[in-house]
Amino acid sequence: MLETVHDDNPLFLELMKLGADHTAIVIGGGGGIGRGTALGLASKGVRCVIADIELDNAKAVADEIAGLGVASLAVPVDATDNDSLAALAEETERQFGAIHVLSNNVGVVHDRALLDATDAEWGWVVEFNLMSIVRACAAVVPRIQTHDAGGHVVNTASMAALWASKPDEVHGVNLGLYTTTKHAVLGYTETLRYELAPDGIGVSCLCPGTVDSNLMATSMRNRPERFGGPEHFDETVGMNPFAMAQEDVGKYVVAGIEDDRTVVLTHASRGRRFVDERAATLAEDFEFFAAIDAETKET
Repeated sequence: MLETVHDDNPLFLELMKLGADHTAIVIGGGGGIGRGTALGLASKGVRCVIADIELDNAKAVADEIAGLGVASLAVPVDATDNDSLAALAEETERQFGAIHVLSNNVGVVHDRALLDATDAEWGWVVEFNLMSIVRACAAVVPRIQTHDAGGHVVNTASMAALWASKPDEVHGVNLGLYTTTKHAVLGYTETLRYELAPDGIGVSCLCPGTVDSNLMATSMRNRPERFGGPEHFDETVGMNPFAMAQEDVGKYVVAGIEDDRTVVLTHASRGRRFVDERAATLAEDFEFFAAIDAETKET
């Protein structure tokens, strides 16, 4: 169901009211932010296809959703493979009909200083954090366009898309590779938002703060051979007792979809300071170079 757009929506889209007549694909839905998103969508009655490279985890989340009385399906997917993504989209339509929501949550994080990173490490992080989203959108969005009933895409980036953190701000971890790709996800998502607006499809970038997950461990466990192969990682390393529960993420995603927000924030109060500091720095740079503009015109 679509509602009348609110006056301050710059794209003049009709707003989507999520319900039992909608179907969502949640890629990377077997845990972490993806699981939280799926549970949030299911709370609205949305049929959920949980897609993950670790099928057992996807099945566990699908079972949770089924326990809520909502239709669900677990499907294995390799987000680095176009054929696998196409098969996911086809299976979703075969089981549930039209697709309305795509949630992209595949990602990796790697602790490495920028100048120490190898080509393989760069390739791995770019492949999973950026290109998995690009491929998934290419595979699924045209199917949303065909039914002409609107829809929504949510691409998960991070608060790291909004500023560059110093290691001492993030428990001593070097997040340069991660931050670079998450900035790219934000740029891709904002541009896709304008491209899809004429089709009545909303696009949002989820920029969460710290959420309870084992992303470091799953990243290393599923690293392809071409990027160095799997490697054991202690799942307790980097755990944050103050991280948001996965189950709480979904309400932010649902609110972002239903109000067609450009950026969905889970930690708006905490993250605001860092974004404001970045904005202040940019404002100072504008002032500095505006003065040079003025001097140049005078001469």
